[in-house]
Amino acid sequence: MRYESLSSLLSARPAALAKGPVAAIVAEDEVELGSTLAHHLRCGFATLLLFADPGLALPELPELADERVARVDLAPGQGRAAMRAVNEVIARAPAGTWLYYGYGAEYLFYPFCETRSIGEMLAFVAEERRDSVLTYVIDLYASDLSAAPEAVSLTDAHIDRNGYFALARRDEANHGHPKDRQLDFFGGLRWRFEEFVPEASRRIDRIGLFRTKPGLKLLADHRLSDEEMNTYACPWHHSVTAAICSFRTAKALKRNPGSTFAISDFMWGNSVPFDWASQQLLDLGLMEPGQWF
Repeated sequence: MRYESLSSLLSARPAALAKGPVAAIVAEDEVELGSTLAHHLRCGFATLLLFADPGLALPELPELADERVARVDLAPGQGRAAMRAVNEVIARAPAGTWLYYGYGAEYLFYPFCETRSIGEMLAFVAEERRDSVLTYVIDLYASDLSAAPEAVSLTDAHIDRNGYFALARRDEANHGHPKDRQLDFFGGLRWRFEEFVPEASRRIDRIGLFRTKPGLKLLADHRLSDEEMNTYACPWHHSVTAAICSFRTAKALKRNPGSTFAISDFMWGNSVPFDWASQQLLDLGLMEPGQWF
């Protein structure tokens, strides 16, 4: 079903956000929307909100017929549409609802996701007294750009096996001292082709999974207004982290006139085929189970 706004969805289906976890997927175009929705339905999300511009003509996707999926028109206006949409969900969802947000052609992976549902993982996180899960955005790209000019190919997807690093996140309100349990993470295509990426967009960390609460806001840089929810672990041990495997950066670099002709290939010595499996991400250190075994 398609709804003109989140308000119209809740008027027609008052319980749409009452049961989590909820996934908010922002469709910037039609590329791999079907596989994006299918992947997150398999993860076990109770509700999938597909936010899309009213003028975006979507193909007849079988996933859109799933009762858990609702298309919601993005509200018109200037600024970051995805941030506004997510903040509206935060404000409307019951406090304590687990919320994931991502974009089309992005795929959430968490430890053991092939055999455990997103609800099982988040139940463990809640038992650990954590209200958020740090996610790393891992770039996907096709190896053959002549066959996939926009670098998007599910059957030819590759990732960087290394080249990731973290820097201290400085607290300007505290004389530039490092923030407790917060780091800025970098790597992937945003690092290798940084000359084409604005400095403010080069980080690959995103608080992609979190619990809603009154007054919480998603900020423009993918952090949250609650500083504790931006931490990578609790004070006493490592916590679960997850990965969002994404074609978004590769697609943007090939669509942008300033970079498309300068980039003939995304492959380098540390490119490896993506297995579409959580174990590969665990083995490469791109996410971890923490104390969850």
